[in-house]
Amino acid sequence: MAANQNALEAASWPIFQPGYIPVIGERVAQPVWQSAGGKLPGDDLHEEIFCPAAERLISICDAVLRLSGDGRGADNDVEQAKA
Repeated sequence: MAANQNALEAASWPIFQPGYIPVIGERVAQPVWQSAGGKLPGDDLHEEIFCPAAERLISICDAVLRLSGDGRGADNDVEQAKA
């Protein structure tokens, strides 16, 4: 998880430079999850909050950047963005 966060952060500056605002969905969902009582990644609240937060963000974003590597959630994000 930490490696994924590092890769997302590394991609943020090149996205910001031309005038975009990079948003990391996990960073948006985490305080909601914690305030709801979330304790461990993958717990019931994690599933209830993180995926819907990503879906809501994607619905208002101009683009989605899919970094390389395995990720079911990232694959789902791309499919939603295409739809």
